[in-house]
Amino acid sequence: MEYIPNILFVVFAILGFGLFIRNILKIRRNIFLGKDENRSDHPFERWKILGLVAIGQGKMLKKPISGFFHIIIYIGFIIINIELIEIFIDGIGGSHRYIGYLLPNTIYNYITSILDSIALLVTFAVLVFFFRRNIINVPRLNSKDLLGWPKIDGNLILVIEFLLMMAFFSMNASDYRLQQLGVYITIGNFPISNFIFGGLFSKLSVHSLEIIEKSTWWFHYLGILFFLNYLYLSKHLHILFAFPNTYFSNLNKIGQINNLDAITHEVKLLMDPNADPFTTASDGNTPEKFGASDVTDLSWIQLLNAYSCTECGRCTSSCPANITGKKLSPRKIMMNVRDRIEEVGRNIDKNKSYIDDGKQLLGDYITPEEIWACTTCNACVEACPILINPLSIIIDLRRYLVMEKSAAPQELNMMMNNIENNRAPWQFSPSDRENWSKE
Repeated sequence: MEYIPNILFVVFAILGFGLFIRNILKIRRNIFLGKDENRSDHPFERWKILGLVAIGQGKMLKKPISGFFHIIIYIGFIIINIELIEIFIDGIGGSHRYIGYLLPNTIYNYITSILDSIALLVTFAVLVFFFRRNIINVPRLNSKDLLGWPKIDGNLILVIEFLLMMAFFSMNASDYRLQQLGVYITIGNFPISNFIFGGLFSKLSVHSLEIIEKSTWWFHYLGILFFLNYLYLSKHLHILFAFPNTYFSNLNKIGQINNLDAITHEVKLLMDPNADPFTTASDGNTPEKFGASDVTDLSWIQLLNAYSCTECGRCTSSCPANITGKKLSPRKIMMNVRDRIEEVGRNIDKNKSYIDDGKQLLGDYITPEEIWACTTCNACVEACPILINPLSIIIDLRRYLVMEKSAAPQELNMMMNNIENNRAPWQFSPSDRENWSKE
């Protein structure tokens, strides 16, 4: 009977991590439904960007308040979860604060007091974020593209983090009180936990304290396993994907738009007097489709961008089209891509292979009105704290409308006709250009 808790601990760990790995493999499968794109060049520069932007949180402080408190949660998340090492050792071996016996008492006390203090900072940051979302109602966190699950998700994750912190404080405070009563050997220092719950727990019996200590220890452990698997349903996937997303980010200068290889190939053929135009259709360089109408037409890095999106809204709040009241929201673009690739993934899970469901990203999720509102100014790209590029998706959707459907807006068609006929965007003959330029 004494080994039942240890067995349950291992069973929950296997189930929790097994489900997590299963979900991550599904996401990986979905991402690689996208077209291949080489992002393995310049590894040193990519590692540098990863260190500065993802690990170092280099772009977060462009919005000082939210950036500062996000860094607190980020640091707290890393440091406090060091305690998971001890939880796993104790859970599997049936020990109590085993690391405390390995380290000198002063060092262990120093570590636990730091963890206790950082937990307080994390709790305060969580309350600040909850206040900003629900009391102050910061516009970028309450826009209409966050209605429904995205808004619930943002609040739910804050509630979970708050409850985990309260369980952390309760566990430490009850543990310390049991040490004072001689149930455990005195080890560890928990100033914040004792400040919050010490007065309340000082009046409780040993039996009650043991129940609180064990139940909060299990709540903390199971809560972390739950949180790990909740990521699959949440925008908090960026906790994992921000790192590969920044590593595989675009190294070209912002504003440099990629050329389609097929178009470049055709232009080179036109410039080659020795080329045989009748062989171009069978040389393997003609794509099935120009641009993108669905998620499988996008590249895998664009799909990784969608899964990495934090839904923070920095891109949308910086977008001049959105600011002037147009329908375009770069954040919504990324959320729509993620929703659609998830739908495609569920289709594959159900049917073993993709069966056409009559839907597409363009039209069913993103409207032409949205993508033509974009000014291609790159404000959204510059604003993103983890280097997501919504503009690349917008451009590929536009390419499909123009090159496959000839569905560009009338104003754009007029401009392109003028460039073709007059070698300029204006409706003037080249021979008359000097006349109006002098006026």
